[in-house]
Amino acid sequence: DVGSTTTKARLFGIKDGEWRYIESGETPTTVEAPFEDVTRGVMNAVREIEDLTGLQILSDIDEGLIVPFDGKKGVDLYCTTSSAGGGLQMMVTGVVKNMTAASANRAALGAGAIVMDVLASNDKRAAYRKIQRIRSLRPDMILMAGGTDGGAKSHVVEMIELIKAAEPKARLGASYDLPVVYAGNKAVRPIIEELLGSTCALNCVDNIRPILEVENVEPARRAVHELFMEHVMSHAPGYPRLMKWTDVDIMPTPAGEGIAMQLIANTYNKNVIGVGLGGATTNVYSVFEGRFVRSVSANLGMSYSICNVMKESGLDNIIKWMPFEIGYDEVRNTLRNKMIRPTTIPQTLRELIIEHSVAREALRLGLEHHRTIATTLKGARGASAMERGITTQGIESSYI
Repeated sequence: DVGSTTTKARLFGIKDGEWRYIESGETPTTVEAPFEDVTRGVMNAVREIEDLTGLQILSDIDEGLIVPFDGKKGVDLYCTTSSAGGGLQMMVTGVVKNMTAASANRAALGAGAIVMDVLASNDKRAAYRKIQRIRSLRPDMILMAGGTDGGAKSHVVEMIELIKAAEPKARLGASYDLPVVYAGNKAVRPIIEELLGSTCALNCVDNIRPILEVENVEPARRAVHELFMEHVMSHAPGYPRLMKWTDVDIMPTPAGEGIAMQLIANTYNKNVIGVGLGGATTNVYSVFEGRFVRSVSANLGMSYSICNVMKESGLDNIIKWMPFEIGYDEVRNTLRNKMIRPTTIPQTLRELIIEHSVAREALRLGLEHHRTIATTLKGARGASAMERGITTQGIESSYI
């Protein structure tokens, strides 16, 4: 896993007739200068496993991996997840903020993205503000939803025209077209192809909300992952080389973690909740009664974003977890040092306890955020009057 701060290698093998976790290797990620090549970090992590196990995994010829295992050296399968360089950063749009826009948000989160902003026709921002926001974000990809199949088109077209007017640029690879996934009212496809087809890498898929009572996010998720591989990964430092090492597509780390949670839930037929606490983000996953939900708190992490946790939770909430007396200044300075040196690890037990206390607060804040996303479908007939809200009921027919 090529993380934002650390690259982790995990070796699994058959021991006593069963598959077991064998060994780990961890090194700083090498996505930034002076290396700017993620394969350096991958090879360093794999070499650590080689040193610990005595098993040769890296080839002496081309520094790639030896695949398959020949009985003495190599591995049978190598697969990679990644959140380095900020991971997959997306913007999503919809018509009604807590209906089609919320469904698009869930689809992007389920695909492993960090959602930078959610734009909707009824989010009360002026058109010029939305255009300014779109231009300033520079996302890796845009996911557009809105309208039920055969429903009203005007508000969906309005969001398309805002995207066209903003002329958004991609974060990586300035010379290529920004990927746009359209998963809205299928009657609008000819219009979006006319307006955005020549300036964006447009991909139209099945509607996320074909009717109000149904949420169909899987086609959009698949399209996001395919475009992530084709456009985003191919422009990241060292990823073209890393992609040649594996027969399995590189997957955003949160998407891989989400698949693991769903596998556990399906295997044991249980409800599951899990957390991915990273250097830049905190991801929370839940599978409840077969429904998978992922939330990402994009600015709550343990290295690059550690001071955001301090800001959101407050120093008092962090200090309450510590088993010793400590002043505000010491906590504040320790966390600031961590933020400006994100790859460092605690050198004393006192520093470790401070980071553990921050981790508790990041988990608490992440779970609170998750609870706002893991809700029933808004706008569906089964939703309660409070969930639908007077405003939503009033605009539902005209927007959707």
